[in-house]
Amino acid sequence: VNMFVFFILFTPGVSGFFCTSSDLELSYTFCDSSSHYFKFNVTPCSILNKSIWHAALTWIPKSDVIYLKILFTVWYEGARVLYWKEVLCSGTDDEYSLCGSMKGETVGTQFDIKGNRILFPKGHYAVVLRAFSDASEQNIIMCLNFTMIVKQDAF
Repeated sequence: VNMFVFFILFTPGVSGFFCTSSDLELSYTFCDSSSHYFKFNVTPCSILNKSIWHAALTWIPKSDVIYLKILFTVWYEGARVLYWKEVLCSGTDDEYSLCGSMKGETVGTQFDIKGNRILFPKGHYAVVLRAFSDASEQNIIMCLNFTMIVKQDAF
């Protein structure tokens, strides 16, 4: 089942589904206290589909995006199974179009997510995505909690 995934988030504490299919369910909440304009969509909405997920992001950052560090943590059934940290924007020779965006400017970008090549066992996953505008990880500019429920084994 291929479904279009789309969500717009305005207020902290808002939660809801942004993807549901016969094999996958994704929901979200903000984990920081500020409100955001954030729009994200991904196709297909399936953990069983072996193709690349295609994603589009529209975001209005609350600070300049000269430096951007992303921390991505995944827990499966309560155990941490993935921790990924990457500097996406450093201020010099940045390859991503959102780098250099100014506070209040609408950022729009499209990208592929190749992580769906992983075979996810059936179960509950907690995913935290945090974005910082400084190397010391003190100035958080985005924080999202995702819940991913894989309804059937992918293998």
